[in-house]
Amino acid sequence: MNFHQKPITYTDEVGLKVLDLDGMKKFYRDIIGFEVISEEGNEVRLGKDGNSLLRLTASEGLMPKRGRYAGLYHFAILLPNRKELGKILLHLHNHGIRVGSSDHLVSEALYLSDPEGNGIEIYRDRDPEEWSWSGGEVAMAVDPIDAEGILREAGLANESWSGMPAGTLMGHVHLHVSNLPEAQKFYTEGIGFEVVTQMGGQAVFLSDQKYHHHVALNIWNGMGIPALPENEAGLDFFTLVVADEAKRSEMADRLRALGAEVTEADGYWETKDPAGITIRLAV
Repeated sequence: MNFHQKPITYTDEVGLKVLDLDGMKKFYRDIIGFEVISEEGNEVRLGKDGNSLLRLTASEGLMPKRGRYAGLYHFAILLPNRKELGKILLHLHNHGIRVGSSDHLVSEALYLSDPEGNGIEIYRDRDPEEWSWSGGEVAMAVDPIDAEGILREAGLANESWSGMPAGTLMGHVHLHVSNLPEAQKFYTEGIGFEVVTQMGGQAVFLSDQKYHHHVALNIWNGMGIPALPENEAGLDFFTLVVADEAKRSEMADRLRALGAEVTEADGYWETKDPAGITIRLAV
């Protein structure tokens, strides 16, 4: 099953406010392997197959992030298979990039940060038939990854890394929030996601149509943390793609009933979650 196509509500383009536009463009092009989709003034869009997955925007007076705020824990780039995960693992190693890793049972994941400290996950999903469900929750873990097996699979393919492969998607976003119950209510009652995994009152994983998660929320930066200031670098927005106009209108009505503002812009609608994180709703 494809969990990143309509009628499922899924994650798409992520926007970052950046300090060094040229340096960040080079990192995401040469190290991560995105294609430059467009460049205009202070904005660069990168992605794959003509689809922008990451928007970098520089603005005058932007400051480095100076404290613990709500916002991005990481955005997660979903690769189509294990072979591609092995190819980028070797590529990152060859470029001296420090990488963490985890086997989450539902997926195998690599973790790194960009030059400005934004968290990145690069992962591949196991077949959904291999996921283990109990009482409406999917089993997930933080186990050691089988790096040798992943690299072996890439080696058997005998292909050199040449950037992100066709079919690369924005798999999910994981967010620091200020109040977990409040944020959970927003994403379940407002957006319409369901909880699929919880971690001891510290984190919750949510999705549409039984994916392991399209959005995750945590309070690891502390309870009651403020929203990221407008003039500090970091997460600008993330996008959720909704099936159609009717479903988006219903979502907007639910969000307004919870007290959230929903504004209409050119090509998308926009709202903020209780932690002040901007979400673009696209169809």
